[in-house]
Amino acid sequence: MRHASTTKVLPSREDAELARVSGQRLAPLARTKRRLTLNVKDAERDAVIELPAGAVQLLLDILEDMAAGRAITIVPHNAELTTQEAAELLNVSRPYVVQLLKDEKLPYRLVGTHRRIRFDDVLAFKATIDRDRRKALDELAAQAQELGMGY
Repeated sequence: MRHASTTKVLPSREDAELARVSGQRLAPLARTKRRLTLNVKDAERDAVIELPAGAVQLLLDILEDMAAGRAITIVPHNAELTTQEAAELLNVSRPYVVQLLKDEKLPYRLVGTHRRIRFDDVLAFKATIDRDRRKALDELAAQAQELGMGY
């Protein structure tokens, strides 16, 4: 397995506007679900780049997020995360993630003395806790309605 690259890209205002315009131009082409050929030109050279349909859709998703000013990080599903990266993804502290590992709530492996957690396992854990949170909120809302609290 490979270690995740966690380079975050936070777009500037100028980049967000360029992403918005580029996304608008790319969207109709992405809907065809076919590969695209890009003719790329810069001051030094020209290049022809062929993109698979899946990459075109990912590019469109990236442009939409950038246009909205959201930071972008791409992590392959077979990647492994450090405890810090997992904590950032779960929006919790690193010590909390370490405790989850000790309590065997999240599987991991050791690489020397470092813990590595599969990205897919972190996503599955996140889905579980999100589902549990939604269920608890639904129950609270139902109780509030039964008690006539105006929710």
